[in-house]
Amino acid sequence: MRTDAGGREGRGGPAGRSRNGAVGRYGERVAARYLTEAGMAVLARNWRCRDGEIDIVARDGPVLVVCEVKTRRAGGFEHPLEAIGPVKAARLRVLAERWRAANPLAGPPGREVRIDLVAVVAAVRGAAGVEHVRGAC
Repeated sequence: MRTDAGGREGRGGPAGRSRNGAVGRYGERVAARYLTEAGMAVLARNWRCRDGEIDIVARDGPVLVVCEVKTRRAGGFEHPLEAIGPVKAARLRVLAERWRAANPLAGPPGREVRIDLVAVVAAVRGAAGVEHVRGAC
């Protein structure tokens, strides 16, 4: 295994990155569908700015929701939600404010913002497991 600049281990090479990228994209599609079926309106996906990326921005009634999606394959060592630490939570709060400042869909200033986490565990066969933690950070 190789370690990237952020200290994370990975397979290295294009095959490992594309496979992990495909799993991540799959998880984001599953999460967006789950949130929509739960009655939320998805406003944006994969929004980027100089400070990072928001996986999903949604509206839950009057509340603006920033969702971080973590996807893992079934049988992995770590539950997807264990990948969110205090540094990532702080970054999500900053990104939420950046999105609000840059986007007219954010609504009026002072609108409540909630940060949710969505964990997707990709099954070997059948439907993926989804766990949605509202107001997680």
